Amino acid sequence: MLKQPRKNAIPSIPALITFFLLSSCNPFSPTGDLKTFRVNLGTEPPSLDWSLATDHASFNVIANLMVGLTEFDKNLKPAAVIAKSWDILEGGRRIIFHLRDDVLWSDGKKVQAQDFEYSWKRLLNPKTASEYAYILFDILNAEEYNQGKIDSPELVGVKASDDRTLEVHLKHPVSYFLSITTFEVTYPQRQDVIEKYGSKWTEPGNIVTNGPFLLSSWKHENEIQLTANPDFFLGKPAIDKVEMFMINEKTTALAMYEQGRIDFIDNQSIPIFEKPRMAKLPGFKAVPQLRGYYYGFVTDRRPFDDVRVRKAFSMAIDRSVFPKILHGGERPATSWIPPSMQAQNPKIGLNYNPPEARRLLREAGYPDGKGFPQVTLAYNTLEDHKTVAEAVQGMWKRNLGVLVRLENQEWKVYLKKLKTDPPHIYRSGWGADYPDPDNFMKLFTSLSGNNDTRWKNPRYDQLLESAAREFDEKRRIRLYNEAQRILCEIDVPIMPLFTTTEHTVLNPRFTGLEFNSMARLFLREVRPASR
Repeated sequence: MLKQPRKNAIPSIPALITFFLLSSCNPFSPTGDLKTFRVNLGTEPPSLDWSLATDHASFNVIANLMVGLTEFDKNLKPAAVIAKSWDILEGGRRIIFHLRDDVLWSDGKKVQAQDFEYSWKRLLNPKTASEYAYILFDILNAEEYNQGKIDSPELVGVKASDDRTLEVHLKHPVSYFLSITTFEVTYPQRQDVIEKYGSKWTEPGNIVTNGPFLLSSWKHENEIQLTANPDFFLGKPAIDKVEMFMINEKTTALAMYEQGRIDFIDNQSIPIFEKPRMAKLPGFKAVPQLRGYYYGFVTDRRPFDDVRVRKAFSMAIDRSVFPKILHGGERPATSWIPPSMQAQNPKIGLNYNPPEARRLLREAGYPDGKGFPQVTLAYNTLEDHKTVAEAVQGMWKRNLGVLVRLENQEWKVYLKKLKTDPPHIYRSGWGADYPDPDNFMKLFTSLSGNNDTRWKNPRYDQLLESAAREFDEKRRIRLYNEAQRILCEIDVPIMPLFTTTEHTVLNPRFTGLEFNSMARLFLREVRPASR
């Protein structure tokens, strides 16, 4: 556990056996019919309630059950879906969405503007305890309602003026607000269904949706089945059925793909040592992601309540190692906003500097690591996360004289632990919900439900508030630069490590699955390649 994994680490005996067995298989065995498409989620979705979901697995299911006001086109620009058009008034402080009248819920009722009003106010309701409530805080009185400063949801600036018209009043013009309406947490919800079934409303037989597929079966911890929605207003999908497996072991998932029992795999299903071989297969794609990988400090726990210790731990990490041990096109990063996004600045952050790291740790009272308390780095169970954790553990031991204990847990348990009993240091990642730096930077504001560092900085919050109002690109970039320096150089509640590339392999029998830099698994265009 203490050794840094070698660049050409030898696979385990079980992995080698799996490899040789697979090498003799036909990777495109025609198992199954062309009306069923099979994918691996990698884990049980913690929630299919889009007011409560926070993770990739959950949103990849929800994205196929539901549609919202808008969605991203191929250029990552908001395009009309349920909203057929919109008017931007009062200098951007008021937006009126005009809804289509042919969008049906799965029980035959029409989707109405009231369903959006209910959903948005439920997201903001403090009783819902949504970690994503902050994403709507640009709406008039939304933050005040969520924080209990006002009691009436009627004062929140979102209102259905009739069945086909949704009016939104903002605190100030927001350059990225239309992009927010593409995000699953803003999708409509049925008040009558949620009030009838309570916490069980997302189970098959209870849930009511409006998207291209219907939730027909959910065998928890095992499999989700979707069936094509014959009444989807954009047309029934070409495939009749989707099977979504929850296979955490990558060698098993890869074996199923190569045996023809899964039709699509991504990073969740490709072992590190198999990536070079997968890159040679037909149907392989590598897509750089708007997604960052980081370690966070719980800043109110000793010894990481001392910024000198946090800086020392960050400066003791040689980030150039990660592409060599993960073989996945990772880009080392010391700053937080990812490449290809406005305000990305690779010059920001703490570079690898072991002598300075040791000096800071000595100044904090731990010369050569002497007297340093026992601390834990936690990560959710996955081969890649273990590889990174063991590498970093070795660097901290070698460069600081500190031995950090490693702890891993299954995804749902891990997420709960971050909220109830967080470790000293935790692994996390963030993929773009909408392609704007606000989405990455707002993650660590004082009121963000996704900020597990417990760090708060009023100046940081103020900078992001100013950036949201700013439409001049150069001034906006300057604001984000200052905020990033606070986050990654001055206060250091997080250690950015690298940005990621998504590797996908699609069975050549199918076409129509296009991954973009936001890595959503949209399946409504999937169809047999022969067509």
